[in-house]
Amino acid sequence: MKNWNEAQLYERSVSTGESRVAKGGALVVETGLHTGRSAKDKFTVRDATTEDTVWWDNNASMTPAHFDALWEDFQAHLEGKDLFMQQLFGGADLDHRLPVRVVNEYAWHSLFIRHLLRIPTKAEYHGFEHDFTIINSPSFRADPAKHGTVSETVIAVNFTKKLVLIGGTSYAGETKKSVFTILNYLLPTKGVMPMHCSVNDGGNNDAAIFFGLSGTGKTTLSADASRELIGDDEHGWSENGLFNFEGGCYAKMINLSKEAEPEIYATTSMWGTVLENVVMDPETRELDFFDNSLAENSRGAYPISAIENASLSGRCGQPKNLIMLTADAFGVLPPIAKLTPAQAMYHFLSGYTAKVAGTEKGVTEPTATFSTCFGGPFMPRHPSEYGKLLGQLIDKYNVNCWLVSTGWTGGPYGTGNRMPIKATRALLNAALDGSLLNAQYRTDETFGFEVPTALDGVDPSILNPRSTWSNGEAYDVQAAKLADMFVQNFKVYEAHVEADVRAAAPRARALA
Repeated sequence: MKNWNEAQLYERSVSTGESRVAKGGALVVETGLHTGRSAKDKFTVRDATTEDTVWWDNNASMTPAHFDALWEDFQAHLEGKDLFMQQLFGGADLDHRLPVRVVNEYAWHSLFIRHLLRIPTKAEYHGFEHDFTIINSPSFRADPAKHGTVSETVIAVNFTKKLVLIGGTSYAGETKKSVFTILNYLLPTKGVMPMHCSVNDGGNNDAAIFFGLSGTGKTTLSADASRELIGDDEHGWSENGLFNFEGGCYAKMINLSKEAEPEIYATTSMWGTVLENVVMDPETRELDFFDNSLAENSRGAYPISAIENASLSGRCGQPKNLIMLTADAFGVLPPIAKLTPAQAMYHFLSGYTAKVAGTEKGVTEPTATFSTCFGGPFMPRHPSEYGKLLGQLIDKYNVNCWLVSTGWTGGPYGTGNRMPIKATRALLNAALDGSLLNAQYRTDETFGFEVPTALDGVDPSILNPRSTWSNGEAYDVQAAKLADMFVQNFKVYEAHVEADVRAAAPRARALA
């Protein structure tokens, strides 16, 4: 079934029992054992193409022989099955987009990827030639002894054969992230920066990039009614400007409320939205977003056209501002800081945020989390390659860089309070409209970046984290502790960066 449209896929998915229909028309599916990515089951074929180009410390390898055996068994397994094939683009930049062929065993997977990638025009379908093929068969079971895997689940990427094989998991996000991985490998060779980020545009040559790990506010802060949303997750930065890799959104559904996120909530009652592991009453077909019995990582996939004020072209001009978001649960970082290009590279390679107590079993106090490039699991190349490219683009286009903490103030999690969203919005808006550049700044003693001392409408005390703590010496101890975490984490990158980036490291003060 080639390039079936949304209605055809919707009809097939329901008729075969793959999915059920919720009130409003969304498709509800359950993915079973795998409700998120299977990181330990992802492999890259190690051969002459990838030997010296892939960051093997971060990417598990598979031999060409194991891949060949896997591919042979995949073909035998799929023989005689009804399959759904889509020809799609990864990337909105007409000069740098990736034509892919995606073959799915499930109709709802085919609908999902039509939402998430970019659909060619009728003219573009004519003569369409794919560069990569991705085949997803949830019913396939890998054999670790025969295929070199660690379980019956497998995501195998072969850059030489331009083929990705996904088996043993129904979690649709594996297909989406495979495209991201491919683009992360290919684009840097063209001088194009792949980014795990959101992007919005004020329409006045003032596009903004938002980096941030889960829980930092990346989606919330980039969704601004006064600015056009280019995309919420994966983008490229080329000589033509910024561009979305995707044509849709893949949003978390757990604890979703109409009041907090009305635009995303509205998509859950739209025809054709795909809802993964969202609990539904079998009689009333009402959805319960607060029930996590199926998964904490319940998800919804929908085309970006479902979001008001979103860009359908997926493109905008060069960025004016770059924002790195962190939810600092130690209560140490200021709500906003101005970064030099070298500091921006340092914090990009660090990819810092913090988990709070209770988020995971055994986490009883704030825990630092570092995910390099704000997307470590999807980086085939060494982080320094992405860091250097980012630094070059920041310098070339004179981009202002900011570190924004949406975490805690007045003390760490459990003692202090969450950074007021009103203050974050005010500071962010001042950064985006350029007015914050005219503020007075102080140099932070520990982290070395510049921090504004005042902004109209913002309590000046919040701009100096130490002053918000009841015990300044306790703040000093916590700041030194976090600074040391940064330094220890960055040691693996020191040999790969220039002296100015190494010098951007925090300077922990000696404490009695």
